[in-house]
Amino acid sequence: MTGPLPSAHVPAHLGRFLAFDFGLKRTGVAAGNRLTGTATPQATLRAEGDARWPLIAARMAEWQPDALVVGVPWHPDGAAHDNTRRAQRFARQLRGRFGLPVYEVDERYSTTEAHAAGARDADAAAATIILEQFLRSLS
Repeated sequence: MTGPLPSAHVPAHLGRFLAFDFGLKRTGVAAGNRLTGTATPQATLRAEGDARWPLIAARMAEWQPDALVVGVPWHPDGAAHDNTRRAQRFARQLRGRFGLPVYEVDERYSTTEAHAAGARDADAAAATIILEQFLRSLS
């Protein structure tokens, strides 16, 4: 999938979301709400490999999301690359570990957009952009 799912595929009872901008060393996080259509950046997770899972579990406990959103990067021409596969693997791991629906969103240029906006934490800002894009697709 190379973009957010149409709203028909996201059940209406799913209202609270956590979004992730996956990276090998840093993973941006944002929390959002379908009702308001807004997303808020959270502190970026600075951990690699399995060390990130307890941090993610703590965010899950804090926010109690109904579903998760993962930004998946693609080349400008839509071709996959190594980070595409890494983000998709991360999405599968989230689904397996937490048992929640996970939606993948095309996140081309989200980090560039975050930098252009002057974000101090570009990873969290990118996760916010990803989640806001997803939430807009639901209306």
